[in-house]
Amino acid sequence: MPEFLAAVEADVHLIADLIALRSAMPDKTKETARQVVAKVVRALMEKLESKTVEAVRGALNKQKRTSRPRLSDIDWPRTIRRNLQHWQAEHKTIVPERLVGYGRNARRSNLEEVILCVDQSGSMATSVVYSSIFAAVLASIPAISTRLVVYDTAVVDLTEDLKDPVDVLFGVQLGGGNDTPLALAYCETIITEPARSHLVLVSDL
Repeated sequence: MPEFLAAVEADVHLIADLIALRSAMPDKTKETARQVVAKVVRALMEKLESKTVEAVRGALNKQKRTSRPRLSDIDWPRTIRRNLQHWQAEHKTIVPERLVGYGRNARRSNLEEVILCVDQSGSMATSVVYSSIFAAVLASIPAISTRLVVYDTAVVDLTEDLKDPVDVLFGVQLGGGNDTPLALAYCETIITEPARSHLVLVSDL
């Protein structure tokens, strides 16, 4: 079994199956399963992290200009026009001495706290994987306080495990029913600033 797991091409669906079956695995197989889960988690975090950070920083505002833009925010047509006098004929290129870029809408102040409340009943397997990894990405952004709450007929707060997404996933108990009102009632008790808090419920109800 460990050799098989190490050889297969892992994806989110396999991760969901491994999480559901982990209680029946021998220790040797469980360790291999953690390694497979960690590989998929790293790949998904790489895809999610940059886009999430950009979204939190604020959307591009094309009506606003800045002379100190980030690389991804540079308005290249305007930058080129502004620096035509710096054309280097021998290199057939322009050396931009002044960058022109788009500004961004400041939205970070509206995202002081994010609470992800995730249904972990059996039908939610892949959604739990994505939500847990997304929560770990949010938790890596210093400007945001992130909480992760999972539930079926009971409620578990996994916030303390967010530093390690693999630990989060291995703390999930897939299966059983769900008690959404109980979970939301718990989330209400941990909201400290309602005006600056965003509660996201992930469930098929």
